Amino acid sequence: MAGNNPTPTEYIQHHLQNLTYGYHPENGWSIAHSGTEAQEMGFWAIHLDTMGWSLAMGVLFIWLFRKVGKAATTGVPGKLQNAIEMVFEFIEGTVRGAFHGKNSLIGPLALTLFVWIFLMNLLKLVPVDLAPELFARLGVEYMKLVPTTDPNATLGMALGVFCLIIYYSIKVKGLGGFAKELSLTPFNHWLLIPFNLVMEIISLLVKPLSLGLRLFGNMFAGEVIFILIALLPFWVTWTLNVPWAIFHILVITLQAFIFTVLTVVYLNAAHEHH
Repeated sequence: MAGNNPTPTEYIQHHLQNLTYGYHPENGWSIAHSGTEAQEMGFWAIHLDTMGWSLAMGVLFIWLFRKVGKAATTGVPGKLQNAIEMVFEFIEGTVRGAFHGKNSLIGPLALTLFVWIFLMNLLKLVPVDLAPELFARLGVEYMKLVPTTDPNATLGMALGVFCLIIYYSIKVKGLGGFAKELSLTPFNHWLLIPFNLVMEIISLLVKPLSLGLRLFGNMFAGEVIFILIALLPFWVTWTLNVPWAIFHILVITLQAFIFTVLTVVYLNAAHEHH
């Protein structure tokens, strides 16, 4: 961190800075030592902490569900198996209610999105100073723990969903059918095709933007509030931190659910003929 006694501004900037690796015009391929260096690395720089923690949560998800699946019993389930089954039933009910087509990918996709995003969001409950201080002792200058506070992660997932929307729109309706839907909706008249195209393309592009930015905005705002609380006196920090953390458990779950449901709804629309 900048100095032994950073100012509030330096403290906030430090906690919001990703561990960035990329090509710097002067230093070559290296890890950025400041926000300015990270910006100078440009678009192709990689946020190592975002990549690392998102992959770690993905591995945890696979390991946990595989472990429960292999040990599953038809008798009285344990607490972990019971929790996993509740998640399965919850996602199954959500998909049945929102998706009316036939596609074996949608269920596993919804389960993966919900649990993976939930686990990434759950890292927000780790005290804001713990990871930066721990990694600073290991020589790592920056460490942002929550991948979903990085728009690169949330927009990356949203872009994947967008690609699926385009793929299934063309696969189910055909290229001509998809083009017809874009050009003749909402007004079914050839004179209004330019207007329809503008409206439908904007609507299509807004879907991944809204998915990614909604998740990022809510998680980032919560992160900032945790950081601001940490700047307060010790006794005030604990007074405010615990209620905010308890409230944020709801936000963490809700944001994972919203991203998952909207993904299923968008893919359902891609399977429907208009």
